[in-house]
Amino acid sequence: MKYGFGVDVGGTTVKLGLLSEAGELLEKWELPTRTENGGENILPDIARSVQDCMVRRGLSRDDCLGLGIGVPGPVDASGMVNRCVNLNWGVFNLHDALGILTGLRVRAGNDANCAALGEFWKGGGSGCRSAIFVTLGTGIGGGVIVDGRLLTGAHGVGGELGHIEISAPDKAPCTCGKRGCVEQYASANGIVRVTKKRLAESAEPSCLRAMEHFACKDVFDAARSGDAFAVETLEQVFDYLGEALADACCVCDPERIILGGGVSRAGDYLLRGVERHFRLHMFHACKDTQFALATLGNDAGMYGAPIITSSGLNMLINPAICLPSFWPIS
Repeated sequence: MKYGFGVDVGGTTVKLGLLSEAGELLEKWELPTRTENGGENILPDIARSVQDCMVRRGLSRDDCLGLGIGVPGPVDASGMVNRCVNLNWGVFNLHDALGILTGLRVRAGNDANCAALGEFWKGGGSGCRSAIFVTLGTGIGGGVIVDGRLLTGAHGVGGELGHIEISAPDKAPCTCGKRGCVEQYASANGIVRVTKKRLAESAEPSCLRAMEHFACKDVFDAARSGDAFAVETLEQVFDYLGEALADACCVCDPERIILGGGVSRAGDYLLRGVERHFRLHMFHACKDTQFALATLGNDAGMYGAPIITSSGLNMLINPAICLPSFWPIS
């Protein structure tokens, strides 16, 4: 049996996993992300941890197909990282740097794309050939897979779903420099912003008015408890996100839309609400598009990182089960 490592680098923790060739997650663990001094300790920490695992498991380099790593920033096909602000990284070749430290073949990709690949392979997208994965967190990210291949695009920004412009009347400014991006309305921060704006503009009663500081979860909790203001607010949010996803589907025509990220913990309330509004905005030929919740949680990036290759997703699909027939990193 051959093995490989999946690594998901976040601003606070690094998540690592040992996977079998068949994609079974055999072991997982975490390290703190040490971002001081330009993040110089992050890769050596990862390398030591991977080597410790190999020693503990009695694995040689020949036993390992390689290491896939997802990072919060742009990475091109050659492994060049072009500034990861959350990690204090500049510009360097991640394939080369971590390959030298570990002695393994290394392939890198954007963390949202890695999570999309993981969900597509072993999570909410299992069984389909084309999918959109949406991460609803502090912002909105995601990944698009068409006919078993990751859509990265000419500039590496394929799947930047959060920056689809919607028809919201206030055209709120986005951190990207545009106005009216769906991220400003349907991310966790966006939902709180929309709710506060509506509270300020109306005198409608709501339990949220009694909270000096509330989070996205509080808005969902209020809606579930029957708070009419919260229900109406979330219906507006669902409509914005449904509109953005309907626009995306006109470009890539997925079989399935997978909702993940922290906001997806709202479960069916979110899923059915977004799907309902998606149906109001969709092009008629997209009527069979399915909706699903992500299932891998924080493990998605560990599953998806090893699938990243220098040519994006080089996944050979077994038509019978729609899974990789071998690890493309080999």
